[in-house]
Amino acid sequence: MNSRKYCIFFRDLRRVWESRSYGTGRSSSGTLPNPPPLHALITEQDNAKASEWLKEFSSAEKKIPKELVELSFSRSSGPGGQNVNKVNTKATVRCSMNHSWIPKWALSALMKNSHYVASSHSILITSTAHRSQSQNVDECLRKLHALIASAAATSIKKETSEAQKKKVSDLAKAHDARRKAEKMKRSSVKEGRRGGGFDF
Repeated sequence: MNSRKYCIFFRDLRRVWESRSYGTGRSSSGTLPNPPPLHALITEQDNAKASEWLKEFSSAEKKIPKELVELSFSRSSGPGGQNVNKVNTKATVRCSMNHSWIPKWALSALMKNSHYVASSHSILITSTAHRSQSQNVDECLRKLHALIASAAATSIKKETSEAQKKKVSDLAKAHDARRKAEKMKRSSVKEGRRGGGFDF
């Protein structure tokens, strides 16, 4: 197999793998749902797909694996008793925004968040809430999960309920009726001015 055929073979193989990966609804992490490849939510169908992904991503059993982020530790000035400033209990999580499991339509909202670091195009979260290193890591991952879910939700347009649709329709009809009545009134006044005379 020459080099050209070799490249074509692996290009096609990669396309097949990506399509199957999206079809299964799983990201490369194996635990997080794979978001639909949408950079913006324009149509009703886009919003429906995004809502379905968010529902699964937000479910209680979904957690961001430690392998998907960069972890670092330092001495904490928070709670920890005699271990404060002696043990590296402060946890810092850095998450690249280039990960495939982060929805593209959420990037704009994430970049406006205070946890966004422009120089590395990443999200940086720290925790000193607990005395143990592992608990602080879990706290960081929980915050990261909530942050991504919140950013993804801001762009999703909620489907209008039937009651809301009826209310909007009734308001529009009432508005049209008022305009029609006012127009007829103005027309009647004009007719009266043109055809009016004086009786002697």
